[in-house]
Amino acid sequence: MSNKKALIIIPTYNEAANITRMIDRLMALDFPVDVLVVDDGSPDGTAQNVTAKQKEYPERIHLIERESKQGLGTAYVRGFEFALQHNYEYILEMDADFSHRPEDAQKLIQAVHDGTCDVAIGSRYCKGISIINWPLSRLILSYGANIYARTITGLPIFDTTAGFKCIRRNVIETIPLKRIKSNGYAFQIELHFRAWKAGFKLKEVSIVFKEREEGVSKMSKAIVREAIWRVWALKFRSVFGTL
Repeated sequence: MSNKKALIIIPTYNEAANITRMIDRLMALDFPVDVLVVDDGSPDGTAQNVTAKQKEYPERIHLIERESKQGLGTAYVRGFEFALQHNYEYILEMDADFSHRPEDAQKLIQAVHDGTCDVAIGSRYCKGISIINWPLSRLILSYGANIYARTITGLPIFDTTAGFKCIRRNVIETIPLKRIKSNGYAFQIELHFRAWKAGFKLKEVSIVFKEREEGVSKMSKAIVREAIWRVWALKFRSVFGTL
């Protein structure tokens, strides 16, 4: 894989306690990855910590600073645009909070590299439930939301809201990024749905998901509400050919 470039996109807001350690772990992997942090004006110094790491790992750490909190979906779309501009072949989504194990990134890249899929999804649900330290209420909400989204959209995956994945470049080139309006969990559902409807192959790779180690969850009622109605919008647009 050495001749193929991989970029891990990490959206952040108030992740100063995590981002330094996360970058160090990713830089220590036994395969080369670059990291792009898209920071939404974190007041806790997240961007400054990334800047310090840029000096330690020249040309491997990238930073896009946005003035305000604009949401997960727009952060990833901005990251995708950066990845295309800089000729990355493997484009990954990942959280900064260590709910995703840095070492699992290699499994996702390998699945795409081997040609078994175009989108490798780090799945919490494809082999039972592999989640550590979540309260039961959060688990029920997440699991139920995935059943709901899968039933309505027809997506052939168990973890429709997964935020840890590797995407082949041509998938991002094909999907109309400017038409993606979702944020939060709905963004992940929409990205999977658009890739699947465009004829790309999705594959789930089992990972262990762990509750964040530091900081505060970004989950909100607004994110849940958006996911509830967005799946219907995707379904209807697909049926009427306006996706």
